[in-house]
Amino acid sequence: MPSEQKIRQFLKQRTGLFLNVLFFVAVFLGVSTFQARNMLPKSDVESPALSGPLLRGGSYDIADAGKRPVLVYFFAPWCKFCAASSDNLTRLRRMRDDDSLEILTVALDWQDRDEVRRYVDRYELDLPVMLGDTQIAQDWRVYAFPTYYVLDSDRRIHRRDLGYSTQLGLWWRTWFVD
Repeated sequence: MPSEQKIRQFLKQRTGLFLNVLFFVAVFLGVSTFQARNMLPKSDVESPALSGPLLRGGSYDIADAGKRPVLVYFFAPWCKFCAASSDNLTRLRRMRDDDSLEILTVALDWQDRDEVRRYVDRYELDLPVMLGDTQIAQDWRVYAFPTYYVLDSDRRIHRRDLGYSTQLGLWWRTWFVD
């Protein structure tokens, strides 16, 4: 039968592509798992406390975020990957309103407020920016930038990642969180 031969030929031609994609996915998942090994684990336990001064004045306490998920984005003003993903955070904010997702950015490893302010202005980051310190970095096990934690409405860690993330990646990480 000619149709059976066409199917076999099609599968034979595409087997290499399929195996390459499968290999890429396996390597990607392996690297992601390896990178996340020192981060806070996903668990049924509430995440560490998070409070501190905001760059534009006032203070922030994660306990006041209400019953909505929270994306906590830890960055350093000198980090090029953080700079590249800043625009994706801003676009995520436009996709997800404040009532459905709290987005908090936390500056770590900074020298002075002006350094953080220049970063925020340069990348037009229109989100709350908390000025973090070494204790927050230790409590949240932030050892590379950027680091993301997605918390559910009960402040349990639902997702965690580090490194650059696309807009689609951020959307995907935050979409299925209650």
